[in-house]
Amino acid sequence: MRRVGGAIRAAAVAAAGLVLLAGCGGGAPGPEAGADDGAGKAERPGGPGRGAPATTHLKNIPDVGAALRSKIPADARQVVAVYGKGPDSAEATVVLYEKGAKGWDRKGSWAAHNGRRGWTLDHHEGDKRSPVGVFALTDAGGVLADPGAKLPYTHSSAFTPPAYWAKSTRHDFDYVIAVNYNRVKGTTPLDPSRPEGQSKGGGIWLHLDHGSGTSGCVSISKSGMAALLRALDPARHPVVVMGDRARLSG
Repeated sequence: MRRVGGAIRAAAVAAAGLVLLAGCGGGAPGPEAGADDGAGKAERPGGPGRGAPATTHLKNIPDVGAALRSKIPADARQVVAVYGKGPDSAEATVVLYEKGAKGWDRKGSWAAHNGRRGWTLDHHEGDKRSPVGVFALTDAGGVLADPGAKLPYTHSSAFTPPAYWAKSTRHDFDYVIAVNYNRVKGTTPLDPSRPEGQSKGGGIWLHLDHGSGTSGCVSISKSGMAALLRALDPARHPVVVMGDRARLSG
């Protein structure tokens, strides 16, 4: 297990993993779990939504309004945009943008899921909604070995979902990227610390999709997660901009 030193620390991380997994996965998925709605298939060319701008040399991230755009750090050169279908929908699209000398270029797109009850501006533990906002991406990990991530990667069996979760979720955390919502950046995704308090929730990750909504995380295909892990570079200060379309564009 990388970046975790000593048997005592490893045991502590494993124990913390059970807490964090409960926060991220929220136990067994709801009735929609396991539904085959095409999650993981690449989005058709043309970008999210009708009339999407060209995919290279963009001045701004498409369909992200001034309110959230102002929260993207000036030094961010990679943005993972999560376009939620609606405020109460679990369906979304994830698009990776990278900034070059001439503007933002679209690098990849994947069908996705978010919280099974949709989105919220005031996320709380157990609400089954994903938090709307702009969050840094600094740490990664998973059950599987590092696929070539540039972000610090913690390889640990502590990411394994509990046996009582639905079978369809067994590989959800093969790869994860921690979303810096109510967490300490620079630590393993398994770190249970919640600086804003337990009631504000936590354990919000990008992880593998199981075909339906999550307890607050954002999920995409295994190939998509591997692609993000290989692309996201700490030197480019990656962030995620996430929310339903109405709030993103507001």
